[in-house]
Amino acid sequence: MKIAFQMDPIGAVDINADSSFRLAEEAQARGHSLFFYTPDHLAYQEGRITARGHEMTVQRVEGDHVHLGPEREVDLADFDVVWLRQDPPFDMHYITSTHLLDRLKGQALVVNDPFWVRNYPEKLLVLDFPDLTPPTTVARDLTTIKAFKEKHGDIILKPLYGNGGAGVFRLDADDRNLTSLHELFTGFSREPLIVQKFLPAVSKGDKRVILVDGKAAGAINRVPAAGETRSNMHVGGRPEKVGLSDRDREICDAIGPLLKEKGQIFVGIDVIGDYLTEINVTSPTGIQELERFDGVNIAAKIWEAIEARCG
Repeated sequence: MKIAFQMDPIGAVDINADSSFRLAEEAQARGHSLFFYTPDHLAYQEGRITARGHEMTVQRVEGDHVHLGPEREVDLADFDVVWLRQDPPFDMHYITSTHLLDRLKGQALVVNDPFWVRNYPEKLLVLDFPDLTPPTTVARDLTTIKAFKEKHGDIILKPLYGNGGAGVFRLDADDRNLTSLHELFTGFSREPLIVQKFLPAVSKGDKRVILVDGKAAGAINRVPAAGETRSNMHVGGRPEKVGLSDRDREICDAIGPLLKEKGQIFVGIDVIGDYLTEINVTSPTGIQELERFDGVNIAAKIWEAIEARCG
């Protein structure tokens, strides 16, 4: 098959951690041809969805992991699969790219389905499953957020469309910074904030569970660094081997059918203790860590699901 990757610059990725690199590596091993472009080179041109990028080959060699051909313009309708893999923030640039890629429906398979990526951003899809999530409020209004903190005491405050642990604050019952943080966030953004009850179980780790076409494929545990509340690997969280609990499977069984129906083939959910906190559909990570811990080829499972959908 002909595979296009829409992602951030591949020359800068960590080949031992990046999930997009691993997906490209596995696709190449399966005989598929690869094309790479960045989202700023995606365009609508008189009815065609085009991209300017490069034919690509990859290899697991530090410092020499990608070879790119000459830049050329392609019609993405000529590809079998287009991967939507650029990292958030989930801003209007990101949203516009989903609108453009959505025009490929019936011509190329876009993974994950851009219509539902746009409608199911990480911190909003969980609102469909209130029985699985900690107490949560989404608001810009300070009075509403203060009332939530008054009720729950110890809370987590974060940008609704943030990523990688950036801008995440824990405010315990004695903290006096809520008003100042609200001023800070609303001073540079018109977006709401999301507030959740703090879960002490995060000290034991924030579990990343990977689902492939709606089915749980495995999990890794991300343990916060000393003195940190955030467990994201971007900010020093340590990945550890962990199995799936009965509660993890219960959560996956509840959300999996919806993810499969909406074309979300590669998803990473975050589970703290017994609670689902995020459903990551934009550019989930964790493949390489899970493969090392469990000795399974998760990238192959993802491609098998894609190949089945492509017939």
